[in-house]
Amino acid sequence: MADAVEWIAHEGWGEVVMNRPDVKNAINGPLGEGLAAALDRANQDPEINVVVLRGAGGAFCSGLDLKAFNAEPEPEWLPRFNQIWRGAHRALFECQKPIIGALERYAINGGAALALAADLLVAGESAYVQVGEVKLGMAAPYNMAWLRLRHSENVAAKLTISGRRFSGRELADLGVAYEAVADDQVIARASALAAEIASYPPGAAAKIKTMMRIYNVESIDDWFDQATTRSGPRVKPSAVKD
Repeated sequence: MADAVEWIAHEGWGEVVMNRPDVKNAINGPLGEGLAAALDRANQDPEINVVVLRGAGGAFCSGLDLKAFNAEPEPEWLPRFNQIWRGAHRALFECQKPIIGALERYAINGGAALALAADLLVAGESAYVQVGEVKLGMAAPYNMAWLRLRHSENVAAKLTISGRRFSGRELADLGVAYEAVADDQVIARASALAAEIASYPPGAAAKIKTMMRIYNVESIDDWFDQATTRSGPRVKPSAVKD
C-alpha cells in the first residue's frame, strides 16, 4: 500500500504530496500523520528552502474521508484523530520554510484549511476552495484560524459564512491566492515558483516567514486552542491594526 503522503526532494525545494488519489486525497488518520512527518522532514533539512504542498491525481483535497471515519470496525487512528489533525496543522504552522500550495480542482472543508495554510497559493482558474461547514451546521475552526491569521474579517466572512465555492480567479482577486493560472499549469507554476525562491540566498525566505509568525501570533497553542473553541483566536493588537 502506498504511503498516504509522499515526500519528493528537488534541488533546494521539495514536494509534500497527499497520495490518496482514489478518494481525491480525502483526509484520514494516516494522511494527517504523513503530512506532519513530511513537513517536519522538510523543516529539518538544511538543503530544503521551499515546500510545495499538492495532491496526487490532479486534485488537491476533497475533505474528510467520511467512509473511513464511519468504517466498521473502527479504524485504530479514529480515537486520536483530533490530536493527529492538530499535529498536521501545527506542522504547517511551525514549518519555517515557505509553503506553496498547488490548488488543482478543489479544496473542500478540511482540505480547504490545508490550502489556506499555504503561504503562497497557486490556484487553477476553475479550481475552487469551499469552506462549506456552515451548510452542515458546523464551525470551521482551522479554516477560520488560517483566514484570521492572514486575511481581514471581511475576507474570512465571505469564505466561511457564505459556504459557497470560490474559484481560483476569485481567490486571486481577494488576495487569498498568490495567483490564478490555467488549470493544466498549476503544478508547473508552483514548481517554478518554488525553484525561483529556492535560488535566493539560503535561509532568507525562512527568516522572513519566522518574523511574520512572531509578529502575528504569541503562541501556536493559544491560537489553535481558541480557534477550536467557541471564542475566536486571539491576535496581537499590532496584527490587526491595519
